[in-house]
Amino acid sequence: MPTDFRIKCYGGHGGAEGVVVRGRVVDDPPPSEAVEGEGVRPAVRRMVRHFVTDELPGVPLRITVGDAAVDVVTDDEGYFVARLRPDPETLKAPWTRGTVELAGEYRGLAGDHRATVEVRVPAGEAQFGVISDIDDTILETGVQRVGRMVRQTLTGSALTRTPFPGAPELYRDLAARANPVFYISSSPWNLYAFLDAFLRHRDFPRGPLLLRDLLGGADGRESKTGRIDEVLALHPGLPFVLLGDSGEHDPQTYADTVRRHPGRILAVYIREVRLDPHDGRVERVWSTMGDEVPLVLAADSDAVRRHATELGLL
Repeated sequence: MPTDFRIKCYGGHGGAEGVVVRGRVVDDPPPSEAVEGEGVRPAVRRMVRHFVTDELPGVPLRITVGDAAVDVVTDDEGYFVARLRPDPETLKAPWTRGTVELAGEYRGLAGDHRATVEVRVPAGEAQFGVISDIDDTILETGVQRVGRMVRQTLTGSALTRTPFPGAPELYRDLAARANPVFYISSSPWNLYAFLDAFLRHRDFPRGPLLLRDLLGGADGRESKTGRIDEVLALHPGLPFVLLGDSGEHDPQTYADTVRRHPGRILAVYIREVRLDPHDGRVERVWSTMGDEVPLVLAADSDAVRRHATELGLL
């Protein structure tokens, strides 16, 4: 029988086109929270705990959002994903609370075991949505410097890791007038608690975190492209602004998104973080695009702010 049965909800999003909710079930106590002034050792232990998990497969769950409910079973890695079609009248903006609960006996465990899940529901007055990468877009990670990245990931905490200057203020202004923000990253779900705490601590606007399972779970190894398509499909009335960085695949991913979803993208902002800004990778991607959507390679948050203001987004 599980001794530390825990339903971890990763949140959800949706509206009139449906709702998607994700999470994981594990047999682990909750990890400790970061505290000011703690040493490197507690930070490393906490980060390792995020990756060393006792996941629970085959757990029967019932997910309820609004007036809709659906039964699912966790996969081999303990993940679950639920797709529901509640009556839009039962969804409240900007957040609707639902429940994820144990739906039957599991390994001798029974009774009332449930968790609350928060679903982002954009309000009617939202003018556009924001889709943003995290690593090297708002959080200084140094993906191209592998040693530095690993060291920062292991030894840092939600309190010590720093955002790029001006990023929290920029995102809060983009999220004004009820505009929803979606954080989509190739980081593993194991980092969900850390990234959520970082965003809250640095006062970024709240929004769904859509990450991925490194080993293949309820959604397989779905790419960032798949997550972006999901957001655009569930929120068809909103145009979007895309923000990413030049370190890896964001320029190509976002260029492909512009082509797949004509008329849905207002602007693409790419933060310049390449070790060699003259390697031509971003420029080659840009050369294949037309001039219908502004594609901006930005040195810093102020460059994004200036262009977004000129475009009328701020």
